[in-house]
Amino acid sequence: MTYRGVLIGCGFFARNHMHAWQQTEGAEIVAVCDRDRARLDTYCRDFGIAHGFTDAAEMLDTIRPDFADIATTVETHRELVELCLVHGAATICQKPFAETYGDGLAMVTAAKIAGRPLIIHENFRWQKPFQQMHTRLGRGGIGTPRFLRLSFRHGFDIYANQPYLAEVPDLALMDVGLHLFDVARFLLGDVQSVSCATQRLNPRVKGDDSFLAQLVHVSGAVSSVECSFFSKFAEDRFPQTLAQVEGDMGTLELGPGYVLRHHDATGVTETSVEPAVPSWGGRPWHIIQDSVAAFQAHVVQVLAGQADPKPSGADNLRTLALTLAAGQSARTRSTIDMPAFIAGGAVR
Repeated sequence: MTYRGVLIGCGFFARNHMHAWQQTEGAEIVAVCDRDRARLDTYCRDFGIAHGFTDAAEMLDTIRPDFADIATTVETHRELVELCLVHGAATICQKPFAETYGDGLAMVTAAKIAGRPLIIHENFRWQKPFQQMHTRLGRGGIGTPRFLRLSFRHGFDIYANQPYLAEVPDLALMDVGLHLFDVARFLLGDVQSVSCATQRLNPRVKGDDSFLAQLVHVSGAVSSVECSFFSKFAEDRFPQTLAQVEGDMGTLELGPGYVLRHHDATGVTETSVEPAVPSWGGRPWHIIQDSVAAFQAHVVQVLAGQADPKPSGADNLRTLALTLAAGQSARTRSTIDMPAFIAGGAVR
């Protein structure tokens, strides 16, 4: 069976979605939507799509798709997610899936009422290195995990292709922090408390473009999560995330160049966890492009009833709450207890 899908939002990153969908077995994008007619026509031409719409409701009424992939900016998400769910479409939403906890909760509730999956496009957890680390942790390869470090630091000009990012108030937290917190929860489980400090380093941007967060997990493990969009390296690491997980019996160390080193009592073994470059992609973007393809293959499994959404809207709501709590921690210079923060409505 081939599931019929639609894409809403024909921007820069959505090109990765479209290329990956065209190679995803069991799914086909049959229509695209964007308010900008010129951009819409370009997508239809470039990807051979017969049906283009400038109005999402009209597209959903006409096409009646099995699923909808929303790749727009965050301020449009709630309206579009609820619209797609009302039309009976399993719904994929780009991160951050909401600006506020209230909007996120409303979308999760709408999915429950509609009885349709709400899947959040958190592609970092679907990167090959993190899938490999998750598998090894699940096998008990380093014993009980006690410490995690995630580091995403670079100086790449992310504003050239996505200029709106320069206007985002909590840029580092809301653009990449969400991804990193999702990975931390993916590897070590839910978070009990968070403390965070932010910095504005680049004078070109209006928001904070760097942060350092400490997470205490429910398990008792601790994570150090850091991000900077203004770091200076002779060989820029973008878009790699470096990682280290320490356990009772060993350590997993993900270094530059996608080398995964496994330390234990017998010594060190090295494995390349670099993904292949997709036929439509290229370096250094291949780590992201491959993860988009992996995520979309998972979506087909969800549509077929063979897998639960990872992450679902309900699960990612906890990541959103953690990100909002990190922002509050930075503003108030305090440690935020996550259960209390969520119980209080996770006010931004």
